[in-house]
Amino acid sequence: MPMVNIEVIQGVFSPEQKQLMIDRVTEAMVSVEGEALRGLTWVRIQEFAQGHWAIGGNSLSAADVLAVGS
Repeated sequence: MPMVNIEVIQGVFSPEQKQLMIDRVTEAMVSVEGEALRGLTWVRIQEFAQGHWAIGGNSLSAADVLAVGS
C-alpha cells in the first residue's frame, strides 16, 4: 500500500486546498498503480508550526510563504 506524505507550514493552505491535494495525489497514484489500489492509497498532510520550518537557516512563517505566491 502506498503512503504519500505532504508536509506544509500551518496556516498556508485552506481545508479546501488540502482536500484538493489529497484528491489529486490520490488520482496520480491510481493512474500509476491502477484502480484496485485506490482504497489502499494513503495521503497524509502534516502541518508544521510556523518557525519550525527553515530554508537556508531562515525560519519561515505562513506569511512568508503566502508572499511568495503573490
